[in-house]
Formats: sequence, C-alpha cells, structure tokens
Amino acid sequence: MFRVNVQNLSKSYRMYAKPHDRFLEALLRRPRHSVFKALQDISFQVEIGASMGIIGVNGAGKSTLLKLLAGTLSPTGGVIELNGRITALLELGAGFHPELTGRQNIHLNASLMGISSSDLRTKEADIISFAELEDFIDRPVRTYSSGMYLRLAFSIATTLDPDILIIDEALAVGDLTFKRKCVKRMKRIKAQGKTILFSSHSIHLVQELCEKAIWISNGKIKEIGDSTRVTGLYEEFCYHKKDRNVSEKSGQQTTGRDVSQGKECHILTFVATRPDGGELNPDYLNTDEPIVLTMELEMLSDKVQPNVGFAVMRSKNEFLGAAISFHDGVNCGIYSKGEKMKVRYMMPNIPVRMGNVFFSGFIGDETGLLAYDIKIIGPFTIDTGKGSGLMKLFGTWEIIDEL
Repeated sequence: MFRVNVQNLSKSYRMYAKPHDRFLEALLRRPRHSVFKALQDISFQVEIGASMGIIGVNGAGKSTLLKLLAGTLSPTGGVIELNGRITALLELGAGFHPELTGRQNIHLNASLMGISSSDLRTKEADIISFAELEDFIDRPVRTYSSGMYLRLAFSIATTLDPDILIIDEALAVGDLTFKRKCVKRMKRIKAQGKTILFSSHSIHLVQELCEKAIWISNGKIKEIGDSTRVTGLYEEFCYHKKDRNVSEKSGQQTTGRDVSQGKECHILTFVATRPDGGELNPDYLNTDEPIVLTMELEMLSDKVQPNVGFAVMRSKNEFLGAAISFHDGVNCGIYSKGEKMKVRYMMPNIPVRMGNVFFSGFIGDETGLLAYDIKIIGPFTIDTGKGSGLMKLFGTWEIIDEL
C-alpha cells in the first residue's frame, strides 16, 4: 500500500505583463497572459514507512510540489492521493496567526488537523517543552524571532502524530542544539513507520534521512530513485555548472555543509604531510605516493562524541571524495571540555592525474549531519605524469597467452 500516490501532477500560473491586463482579459474575453508551467507531469509513489527527499536548484519547483501535497495549493491537473493524517512545515510561520499567542496557535493548528481537546491536553506540554518556549508561549507570535517561529512550528508538526510529515527546508533556521533535536525526532518518526517528504539543499541530510529522492529540474522530474544515486547525479550536475567557481573567486570556502556557530569542538591544526612527517611541496605533488592528513581538535563542551572527516577537493567548493569516521564505523570516543585529540588519515595515493587539489578537514556531531568546524588547505599542484584523462587507474595486469 502506498502512503503517497501522485500521478501526472501539473501546476500552471497565468502571467500578466501589467496588472490591468487581467481586467481587460475578462472584459474583452481575449487572452492577455502567458502560461508559466511550474510543474509538469510529476508522478511518484511513496510506500508506508518510506521517506522521499526532493532536491533541485532554486526555482525548480520543489516548494510548489510540497505545497500541492500539503493542500495549500490546488493542482492544474493530475491526481494526488494521500492516506493518513498530514502535517506540514512550509514557509516560516505559515499557519500562524500573528496576533495570537503561541499557545493559542497550538490550539488553532490542532483544531484544523482534527485533534480533539482531550488529545491535545496530553500533547500541549510536550509541544511547548520541545520548542523550549516556556517563557514565551503566552506572548503573541508576532514578537517571536525566526528561530522561535521554527521551534514552535516544527514542534507542532511533529508532535501531533502525523502519518505524513512534509518539511520544506525548515532546518536552515535555528541553532545547533535545536537542529540536532530536529534530526533525532525525524529519525524517530521514520522509525515509527511514518512517511517523510523532505526538501533540502543539504545533500548529506537527504542521504541520511531518505531512502529515495526526486531531482526536479524546470518543473519536471529529471531523476528519481535511490537517494544516494540521485543525490550523486545532482552533485555532479552542480559541480559542472558554469558558475561553479564564483564562490572560490570571491574567497569563500564552501564545502556543502553549514558550519554551526554553536561549536562543541573545533580544529586547532590541520596539515598534510608525507608518512615520515615531511612537508609536501605545494608546487610539485606526487599523487602516486602516500599522503597523511592530520588534525588536532579541542573540545569546547562536555560529553562530545566527535565525527571526523577528511576530503580531497578539486576546488574549495568541489569534492572529489571524502572519508567520514561515522560512515566507516570508527568510534572517536566521548570527550570532556578542554580535552584534545589528534586524528590521522593515510591515503596510499590520490587517483588524480593533473591540475590542483585541496585537502579539507571537518568535524561534526555524532549524527554526521551537523558540522562544527571546517578547514581547507591548498592548492597543491599535481606533478602530471604520463597517461590520459583526469584520473589515474591503480590496478594489476595479467597476461594470459592464448592456448
């Protein structure tokens, strides 16, 4: 049985060059508009207990799709079948009355979802506690900050026992502690057999939370399937966009992860050396030889379980590959405030034949979803050897004479 069934969904808008063209069109009964197709022929299904990530560049149609699924927009064509109770977290503050208090907005949203007063009484305290708004819950939400809006909206959407949870890039707002709580709650909802439809620019978050993904481009499905495969194709597309070097030219260091301001640990030093500790020549890097990446870290809080990663990059915003302790089953232990640790990662070679490379070291929380600190060193110019293509192949030959 499918929790979500979408067939041939489309959404179009009439676009008028001038405001009075709408009136003239109705009066003269002649079209004075153009048609913008925000979504075209979208079809997919999500099984009970599965999660679907929705990715794509800004303006691709992701938010339009989620609004259609949430029922805040009506489709131009197609069929949407949703089986179960739905909660949605779309634009920040959507569904809130600004003059009502946070508590009154909880009751308003619950009544719109058909939650009885008796059920709400058992959940209201949990909503307020999770949102961490005990001191503000009886104030008008127009006085709330964007982070307070998010905490209340997310808490309502996830506490009212949805069968289908729809989230549109909500985790971009909020501090580190609350982001972590959100991720853990979404994992718990998923473990309960609920369905999550999640749009995000965080590829790592989509990979961790969703089994499947949809890549939307210009209102159409470009790819759909396993989240790792689809997000990989999308990352490759983004890396090859013509403007991919804009952030590098402006001096920004972009790694695909948001660095939290509320760090629990940070990187003291990060170096790349030869196995004997000798320095690498940045103008003459032999990628056939082993390279050791070393970071020294310091804990800024108690009970920190760091998740460490290293990456090789073509530019400051283009990953070639990464190794993450969380994914490799390496336990870094639990540390107290003020303690330091050192971690090394040795690569027997780097399969890049020409150009420049950068090395990145990063550290995040135990979920692998939130980054505390990132450092990038380079560029190192590769000593181009004989061969062809961007990569070197490291393998063994076997010649078998014809019998």
